[in-house]
Amino acid sequence: MRDRLTLSTLGPLAALFALILLGAGLNENFLSAANVTNVLARSAFIGMIAVGMTFVITSGGLDLSVGSMAAFVAGMMILAMNALQPSLGVGLPLALAGIGVAILVGLLAGLANGLLITRAGIEPFIVTLGTMGIFRSLVTWIADGGTLSLDFSMREFIGPIYYGGILGVSWPIIAFAVVVVIGEVVMRHTRFGRYCEAIGSNDKVARYSAVKVERIQLLTYVALGLLVGFATVLYVPRLGSASGSTGLLWELEAIAAVIIGGTALKGGFGRVWGTVVGVLILSLIGNILNLANLVSPYLNGAIQGVIIVLAVVLQRRKSSAEGR
Repeated sequence: MRDRLTLSTLGPLAALFALILLGAGLNENFLSAANVTNVLARSAFIGMIAVGMTFVITSGGLDLSVGSMAAFVAGMMILAMNALQPSLGVGLPLALAGIGVAILVGLLAGLANGLLITRAGIEPFIVTLGTMGIFRSLVTWIADGGTLSLDFSMREFIGPIYYGGILGVSWPIIAFAVVVVIGEVVMRHTRFGRYCEAIGSNDKVARYSAVKVERIQLLTYVALGLLVGFATVLYVPRLGSASGSTGLLWELEAIAAVIIGGTALKGGFGRVWGTVVGVLILSLIGNILNLANLVSPYLNGAIQGVIIVLAVVLQRRKSSAEGR
């Protein structure tokens, strides 16, 4: 199943355009360069994770642990940098060591999820629900219920990873754009993307077609873990700390963005560019609510939950209509 110009394709784009018009009408600062840059930079973390989630869901999987995984990865990155600072000093070697630890921990966490699902044969929902609790509990335990903070001098050194950029475009936005382009190319133009859709549509038929189902599914979870690690590398310089509340509800936002963008929750069809639209829709909703002071920001999670339910209902109605 490939993209066609249908209502389901144009719907998310129309919703995004309507939100832009609404925001511009409610607040004159909505379309300012500062606000647009802020929205895009904050969207980058969830966006990169959501791109990885697109492949997982397309292949028939699910990962509820990404928010907790991000907290754990951030904690490990900060611990490693604080421990190595006396020997390496504040500088590029220490920054590279922290980045390496974050990416490695993310890869191993994704690999653990993938192996439990593909080798042990446990349902993705059960595995990632369990690891969600494990990762968050571990970082809370390591921080002794408090916060793990990066040494201030090192935080200043790596600050440009989040606040710096090229021609006014910050590094998180640039990194997000690169991940999106690679993800779209892989999904639409490579064998791996076609295999993900085939497995999500019918894994038994995919097996008969000589597709290595377990290997492809494992790779989707490993790729998601890598993207969580990569997103965390860009996130840590923003606050320079990690705690049990870091990455809270990120899994909800990532899954919501994927579904809003048109990827089938039951698997079989994925749309990376649609996921980007979904991420922007969620970010703009939160931004508009904050700027217009219409609803308490504490209700953002509830609004995202409602959006997920509505998106799934619309998907099922569409599937039922096509099946008649």
